[in-house]
Amino acid sequence: MAKRDGISRLTMKAMGIFGGVQAVGVLCSIIRTKLVAIWIGTLGVGLFGLFNNALEMLNIATNLGIRSSSVRDISQATDGNDTKLIGRIITVVRRWSLWLGLAGAILTISLAPVLSTVTFGDEAHIWGFVALSSAVLLMAITNGEYAVFQGLARLKKLAHVTLMGTITGLVVSIPLFYWLREASVLPSIIAYAASIALFATILRNKEYPREKVSVHETFSMGKAFVSLGIFMTIGNFVTILATYLFSAWLNQQAGTSEVGLYQAGYTLINKYTGLILTALGMEYYPRLAKVAESPSRLRIYVSQEINIALLVLAPVITLFVLLRTPVVTILYSSEFNAILPFIAWGMLGTLFRAVSWCMAFVILAKGSGKIYLVTESLSAAVGLALNIVCYSLWGLTGLGWAFIVWYIVYTIIIGVVYFGIYHLRLSGATAMNMLWTLAVSVAVVVAMECGYIALAAIATAIATAAGIHLLVKQWKR
Repeated sequence: MAKRDGISRLTMKAMGIFGGVQAVGVLCSIIRTKLVAIWIGTLGVGLFGLFNNALEMLNIATNLGIRSSSVRDISQATDGNDTKLIGRIITVVRRWSLWLGLAGAILTISLAPVLSTVTFGDEAHIWGFVALSSAVLLMAITNGEYAVFQGLARLKKLAHVTLMGTITGLVVSIPLFYWLREASVLPSIIAYAASIALFATILRNKEYPREKVSVHETFSMGKAFVSLGIFMTIGNFVTILATYLFSAWLNQQAGTSEVGLYQAGYTLINKYTGLILTALGMEYYPRLAKVAESPSRLRIYVSQEINIALLVLAPVITLFVLLRTPVVTILYSSEFNAILPFIAWGMLGTLFRAVSWCMAFVILAKGSGKIYLVTESLSAAVGLALNIVCYSLWGLTGLGWAFIVWYIVYTIIIGVVYFGIYHLRLSGATAMNMLWTLAVSVAVVVAMECGYIALAAIATAIATAAGIHLLVKQWKR
């Protein structure tokens, strides 16, 4: 029990560090989105969504999964305390990141006409995608440094890099928004990528001596994480491609302003709540990788992670749904109120996302690249199909329902792997926690949709009080 409590506290400390950073990041994102909504409108939000989706897709396609797969190798190497080996792996990671970044930039420039046509239906934005190639290179460099920070468990330094880069990117972007308006979208995206890369390079880890590694050795050593990374790349690429294709389809079916509404809702549902999972995963993934061959410890760690994620998400989801109207108005404007039903229903899907997310990390920890590819590809296909069908039938509200069904199906897919292939299980307390969190979240959403605001407020207060009480209790053990 002492071991479990120690890990639980370690997890919560990591969440506290990155939770604070993520909070600042969210605040910067809120300010940026608010300014874009005011000065540019839904068109600006739509352009941000389209270019960022394309950037994310290109980054994943050219990164070969090094950002995540190398964390596993670095964290496992730290167990042996072989400083020369760790230094060599770090050198290899940085070289591969630079090479792949350059390759990604060249690929982006080459595909600029195609990307412009697929995204906007014409070739008017070719030079925009050419400019975006610089962000692809910068993100690749950043990914390499982030992998080193995370693999070595230097989470505070990683938090500092993220914090300073995010704030600097916002400060540079504000005058661009004001003076350039619609034309500021691409420069601001590049400025953000440059800010993060700058601080990641300046504050890069220098604890381990730089080792001399030949080009041949770089390729040879890189195979260890690239072999897994290729499967991760394809899986992640398919996921981002599905999002990109839906955004492009929606843009041609309903216009860029409708994409802006979708992007605003998707960001609120998926990305803002996803920051909590990201904060947890910074410490969780390297720890899981170290015990990948121990079923008993895997079961303990996964169950603990799900419990903590749900304890945090329960009050976040219920408060968000209860305050959805002022939240949308503050983050965007009243022009975006059409997404209120979308985000209310979609928030329920984040519960299933949290559960499946915690179990899915076992696949990466074990290095099962083919299984990861299959699960992510199935998820992407289901998500794309549900989005198109549900939007065609019920509009933006249907996207909220699609999000719920999508992650229920994904949880089932991951469950087949977790329970059936790996023969792992979850604790009884975790199952009860899942049922409780789902029940109270459904109660708040249904109450708000039916106009029973007082009932929703009571359920939110109960969920918040219970969540805080249990988290404090967990911390004091």
